Amino acid sequence: MALSMKQMSLIVAFFGLLSFVFGIIAENKKPASGTPITGKGMVICNYPADPTVALGFLSVVFLVATTVTGCYSLFYPYKGKSVPQSVLFRSTSFAVFFNVALFSSGLALTLLLWPTITEQLHLSGNVHHNLNTDCPTAKTGLLGGGAFVSLDSALFWLVALMLADNAREDHFDDFEEGLKTGV
Repeated sequence: MALSMKQMSLIVAFFGLLSFVFGIIAENKKPASGTPITGKGMVICNYPADPTVALGFLSVVFLVATTVTGCYSLFYPYKGKSVPQSVLFRSTSFAVFFNVALFSSGLALTLLLWPTITEQLHLSGNVHHNLNTDCPTAKTGLLGGGAFVSLDSALFWLVALMLADNAREDHFDDFEEGLKTGV
C-alpha cells in the first residue's frame, strides 16, 4: 500500500512527539545527585533507581526515526510519481528548511545523547578515589532542551514536507502545461 503525504506527515509528527515526551520525562526523573558512601580511601556513589538513561535513549531512537522518516518523506514518490531532487532544491525556501531541519536534528541528537551518555557513565563508574566528590549527575536542563529541539526538528521536517509538496505540484503543473503547448 502506497503512503500518502498526510500519512507520512502524521508518522513524522508522531515520532517527533514521542521523542519530545520521552526527553521531558527523562529530564524530570533525573536525580539531582547521588549519595556518597565513604569507604577506605574511596567514595562509592549510590544513585537512586531511575529511568533517565532508558528514557534518554528512547528519545534518541525516536528522534532518529523522525529524522529518517522526515527525510524519506521529502523524496518519496507519492502516487507513483517521483520528482528529481534538483526540482525540490530549486525552491530556496525548501532548501533552507531542509538544511534547518537537518541542523536542528543534529543539535537535538547532541543535546539528548550528551547527558544520557554522561548519566550512564556516572551510574557505571560510581567508585571515586577523590574523597571530596559530591556524586554528580549529568547537567541539568540538557535533556529538556534536547527534547524541545527534537520537537522543533520534527516541525521543521513537516514544513519542509509542505514545501516539497508545493514544489512537486509546481513541477507537475509545468510538465502538464508543457505537454499541452508542445514545449
